[in-house]
This record gives sequence, structure tokens and C-alpha cells, in this order.
Amino acid sequence: MKVLATLARVYVDDLDTALPTLRELTGESEGLRFPHAGVEVARIGGLLVVAGTEEALAPFRRVQSTLLVDDLDGLGELLRTLGGELLDGPNQVPTGRNATARHPGGAVFEYVEFDRSRPVFAD
Repeated sequence: MKVLATLARVYVDDLDTALPTLRELTGESEGLRFPHAGVEVARIGGLLVVAGTEEALAPFRRVQSTLLVDDLDGLGELLRTLGGELLDGPNQVPTGRNATARHPGGAVFEYVEFDRSRPVFAD
């Protein structure tokens, strides 16, 4: 498994309000936007913006960053070997597969393996 990119997570109450400033600051537009599990998600540059009510965001806030990887297979075994743990997944999500893991020391990351054939990527 190789990490291809790291996305900093940004939690906001409204995506449409937050995105114009982020577009201006990054010089980019969102390349991906979709609803998921009661929140809205958009990727803009190196950011993953997650929007929703405080209640909807609560289960997502423990995740500190999203790691895009080429393959999720073997993640659980790797984490156990290193002293971490798989908290959830792998699961099917709108973008492919994901898993949530706690690393040694307590950091919590979401791992995502994109499946570019999924409808969320259609133009």
C-alpha cells in the first residue's frame, strides 16, 4: 500500500458558504463533491471539506486527515504489526473503498482507495 496524497480535513457548517473563499485561496475549484452519511463532502486542492450540522459532523471529527492510497488490502495487518488498529472498514463509499484507522500514538486517519469508475467521478 502506497500513500498517493494527503488531504487536510476542514469541517464547516455549509459547503456553499465555505467554497468561494477556498476557491479564491487555492486558485482551484472543487474537483469532487458528493453527499455521504448525512454530510456533504468536497475536495478542493489539498483539502477535504466536510459540511453539515454539528450533530452530523460529530462522528467525522475524530478523523484528522484523509490519506489517498493505491490499495487498502493489507492495511489491517500492517496496522496490527505496527501497534495500530483498524477502527472501521474497508467499506464501500461513493468514491471507492475507505477504512478508518488509529495509529500508534493515537492519530486517526481515513484511508481511501479511489475507484474512478464509480458514478461520483462522472462528468
